Amino acid sequence: MRTGGKGLIAALPDVADRDGAEALRGTEVLVPRSALPPPRPGEYYWVDLEGLRVVNVEGVEFGKVSHLFDTGANLVLVAIGERERMIPFVQPDFIRSV
Repeated sequence: MRTGGKGLIAALPDVADRDGAEALRGTEVLVPRSALPPPRPGEYYWVDLEGLRVVNVEGVEFGKVSHLFDTGANLVLVAIGERERMIPFVQPDFIRSV
């Protein structure tokens, strides 16, 4: 596996050519946690953030992290509490600490 212009490039069993790979476009690929390198300091796997409490700088709780998604411009953290909030995952502008 290596990094490409639009994401990761990986070899998959039984996918022998570009047409086979194209047929899998948009397919969700699951990887066991044990196959991933440990995150470096200040880095997080999205799954590690799910379920954490989200609190603003005034101490108001927004709920818990439901999930994150990538808009292409930046990551977005979705917090669900009394209502759903979408918070750009931009440090330190919107996310002060994890």
